[in-house]
Amino acid sequence: MTGPLHKAGWSGVSATYGFEAMEATESKLGTAQLDAQLINTTLDTLNIKMQAAQRKLRNAVADAEGAGHRVREDGWVEPKQAVDPKYHNDPDYEDLQKQANTGLGGFRARIDEALTDADTASYQAAELLHQIDPFDLDKRYGGANAQEDAARVAEFAGISAKDIPNGKDPKQTADWWAGLDPEKQHLYLAAFPDQLGTLDGLSATTRDQANRTVLDMRLNDYALRENDLGYHDRYSYRSLSALKDRLDKTDTAPSHKQLYLLGFSTEKDGRAVVAVGNPDTAKHTAVQVPGTSNQLDNAGSQIDRVEKLQDAAAGWNGAKGPSDISVISWLDYNAPEANFDPSDPELNLAIATDGRAEDGAEDLREFTHGLRAAHEGERGHLTVLAHSYGSTTAGAADAGGRGLDADDMVVVGSPGLTVDRADQLHVDPERLWVGAADNDHVSNLTSDLTLGADPKEAEFGGQRMYVDTQDHGGYWNDGSQSLENMGAIIAGQQPGAGAIP
Repeated sequence: MTGPLHKAGWSGVSATYGFEAMEATESKLGTAQLDAQLINTTLDTLNIKMQAAQRKLRNAVADAEGAGHRVREDGWVEPKQAVDPKYHNDPDYEDLQKQANTGLGGFRARIDEALTDADTASYQAAELLHQIDPFDLDKRYGGANAQEDAARVAEFAGISAKDIPNGKDPKQTADWWAGLDPEKQHLYLAAFPDQLGTLDGLSATTRDQANRTVLDMRLNDYALRENDLGYHDRYSYRSLSALKDRLDKTDTAPSHKQLYLLGFSTEKDGRAVVAVGNPDTAKHTAVQVPGTSNQLDNAGSQIDRVEKLQDAAAGWNGAKGPSDISVISWLDYNAPEANFDPSDPELNLAIATDGRAEDGAEDLREFTHGLRAAHEGERGHLTVLAHSYGSTTAGAADAGGRGLDADDMVVVGSPGLTVDRADQLHVDPERLWVGAADNDHVSNLTSDLTLGADPKEAEFGGQRMYVDTQDHGGYWNDGSQSLENMGAIIAGQQPGAGAIP
C-alpha cells in the first residue's frame, strides 16, 4: 500500500503516522511469512531425518535377524544359541558361542545409533519450533530475531554459510545458485541475506530481495538506538531512510521503472548500487560509475541520472522503447572527495592519484561479469558510462584482468583512464566514446597529469562524442544532445551531432 501513497506525495502529520503504522504492519507480515517458512522447513527436515533413522533401524534389525539373532521390542539384540545349552559343560561351548555372536555388539550399536539419531532430530526440531517466537509478530522489530531463527533452521537442514561462494567467480556463483532447489534458495535468503546481497552472478531479483531484507533490519536497528546514535550512524540512518523511501515510491511503477537494490554499505561514506529496470532481462544494460564526492547520501541524485539515461536510450530503441533497457548506478567504490583539507594531505592526494580507482577496479570487473553470468537468454548489449574520477576507476577496471566485457564505454569529464592509449583497454577503441564540455575544468585542467593521458585527444585513439552542455556536471541536462548521445550509445546506436530525435 505504501508505494502508491509515496508516489502520490502524501505528506503531513497523518502521513507520517500512517506510513509508520503501515511499515510496522508490513514488517509483521514479513516476519509471519518467514516464520511460516521456517516452521515448514523444520518439519520437512525432521521428516527427512526421521525417515533416514527409520531406514537405518530397519536395516540394522534385518541384518541382526538375518544373522540369527532375536531383536526385542525395546531394541535389545539377544545372542543366539549356536550350541544346545545342555552341552554347556563342553570345553568348546563358550568358544563356539562367542564365535557365533561375534557381530552382536555391532548390531546393538547400529540400533542404538538409529534411535539416537531419531531422538536428536526430534529434540532439535522441538527446540527450533519453540524458538520461532510468535511474539515477534507483535513487535515491529521481529525481523532480526526471525533471521537468527532462520540461521538455526538452516544449520538443522544442513545449510551452511560456508557453502556460499566467495564471489570472486560470478559464473561459479550463478551455477551454484541454479543448482539449488527453490526451498534451499528461500532458506539461504532467509538465513544469510547479507552475504547473498553482495554476490555478483546472482539474479537482480535475488540480490534485491536479500538487500531489502538487510536494509529493513538495519533501519530497524537504528530506530531502536535512535537516541544513542553517533554522528556516522545518524548520517547512515538518514541516508538509508531516504534510499528506502525512493525504493518504496517505485513499488507500483511500470516494470521498466522498477528499482533493484543490488548492494549497499554504510562503510566510510557509504555505497549504493541501484538498477532501474531488470538487467537480467534487458537487451541493453548500462552501468554508470559516478565520480568525486559521491556517497550514500546522494544516491537519489545518481538514480535521477540513470533514469534520465534510460529515458534517453528509449528514444533510440524503436518500438521497444524503455521496456528492455536497464541502467545501473554503481557507487561501490570509495570515491575521493573533491574538497581540499590542508590538515589531511592523504585526503588531498586521493583525487590526484589512481589509488581509489585501483582499489575499486576488481569490484567493478566482478560486477559487470556478474551481469553477464546472471543475464537470461542471448548475450545483451552492455555499456559502461563513467563521469569524472569514475572514468579513472572504469579505465583501471577495463585495463586490468579480463576487463569489463563491455561493448561500449562512454567517459565524460574524464581526468584520465590510467592508461596512455585506448588500445591498452579491453574495449574496442572504436567503441570508446569521450565527451568533454569546452569549459569542463576537470577534463581541461587535470587530464594528462597523474591519472593517464588525455582521452579526448585524437592521439589517445578513442572516439570523440559531441556534447552541447557546459561545465563538469551538465552532461545529463534535460533536452541536451549530450544526454541524447549517451542514450543512443546505450541503445547500441551511433551518437551524432544532429537534431535531437
